Amino acid sequence: MKSTALLLLLAASAFAQSISIVSGPVDYQVYQRGTDGKAEIPLELKVEGDEGKDVFLSIKRGVVPVPGFVALNLGKAVNGVLKTTVRNVPTGGPYRLEFRLRRVGAAIHARSNVLVGDIWLLAGQSNMEGVGNLENVEQPSDRVNSYNQADAWVPAKEPLHELVSATDRVHWRKNAAGVAERLEGEALEAYRANRKKGAGLGLAFAIEYEKRTGVPVGLLPCAHGGTSMAQWSPELKDKGGDSLYGATLRRAQLVGGKVAGILWYQGESDASAQAAPIFQQKFEELVKAFRQDLNAPELPFYYAQIGRHVSAAPGAPWNQVQEGQRLAETMLPRSAMFATIDTDLDDGIHVSTPELKRLGRVMAGYAAGKIKKGPTLVSLALEGQTVRVKYRDVNGKLVAPGRVLGFYAVNGAGEVVPLIYKVTFDPNEPASVLLHFQGKAPEGLKIGYGYGRDPIANLRDEMGAAAPVFLPQAVNP
Repeated sequence: MKSTALLLLLAASAFAQSISIVSGPVDYQVYQRGTDGKAEIPLELKVEGDEGKDVFLSIKRGVVPVPGFVALNLGKAVNGVLKTTVRNVPTGGPYRLEFRLRRVGAAIHARSNVLVGDIWLLAGQSNMEGVGNLENVEQPSDRVNSYNQADAWVPAKEPLHELVSATDRVHWRKNAAGVAERLEGEALEAYRANRKKGAGLGLAFAIEYEKRTGVPVGLLPCAHGGTSMAQWSPELKDKGGDSLYGATLRRAQLVGGKVAGILWYQGESDASAQAAPIFQQKFEELVKAFRQDLNAPELPFYYAQIGRHVSAAPGAPWNQVQEGQRLAETMLPRSAMFATIDTDLDDGIHVSTPELKRLGRVMAGYAAGKIKKGPTLVSLALEGQTVRVKYRDVNGKLVAPGRVLGFYAVNGAGEVVPLIYKVTFDPNEPASVLLHFQGKAPEGLKIGYGYGRDPIANLRDEMGAAAPVFLPQAVNP
């Protein structure tokens, strides 16, 4: 009887001891590292039993304790509450955080698959949201997690974006009655089961970035297909979750208020006679607003130049948006533009899954500081009966599958004229191409690349980074 009573007493004592996290890490959470490569983890714990005794934290990578975090003394709970900040958690993971009321013994409470690394925000419209076919998608990694649109940390896998279940109303679809509603329960499961599209570039970017740097990644998907610069306006931020910009800021604060950078792909919805002329201005204002509101004046902002659109709609506004994107790069420090004009599509406007993966890897290589961003136009110069088109930021040399396609000539009257019969590479200057023509160059000769909405343009560098579309530029004599 005494033995039984003792066991019951011990069991009751063990049951009375508990630790719960009021605020702090959850499974799969990613913490943004600081410039020193370390993160701070704020904690508020509720502690029951053993009042007045110390609380200990161990952080492990697998079964191996992280140096400096073997039974770290967090202090004592006061009235059952312990508030503290765990500092200097090194870049890495997945980590298991174990809480105890004694230095040794079984953990009373734990969190798993926590990472310290870089958080990248994904924003824009459909080609960032991802409308690639869900076939041969990028495979997940235990070093890449995502804060999904329902505001939960999860393992990152395709599709990253799921607008219909988002917390923010701005992402919801309208039902038959025209009322925006969030899908839940059986309706959401049916949507997921029938979904055929949704692959994007974000996961490929994250996998490649982690591979090149050894730094884990957290993704923050915030894109929404079919949206314009007007819908992304920072002037709407006070609407919070009823605006795209406000919803994105809200989510950035939920993951700690700091991100490593922003990946952006948008502009297709602004390719109209009304919106295209002001696109560059609005885009630059957006970038500056993000940096100001995230208190990060040098926040990296990497974006795609819109690519192809198989459509009979006028091509001039499309090219005007592309040109605005090209010129904005020269006006925005710590920005970089990546061309997509050479990509295959999975429908009339959406980049295919393999090409999104390629684009994501190129962007990641640049973000990691391991490759150049890709061909950037420098100059056009007349050399006899050739025009030299010179680029910089080329990885290796310029290449093309077969004949180089995409360049066109314009005369002084602004008319596209037949002129170029051959394009060759200069073996002595691998960042240039030579456009060959016969006879005399027309007065006021200009050269462009990527005419209209759906050109055939195939110039790249050896890392797969494409040459950008540019409107006709004057040729220097």
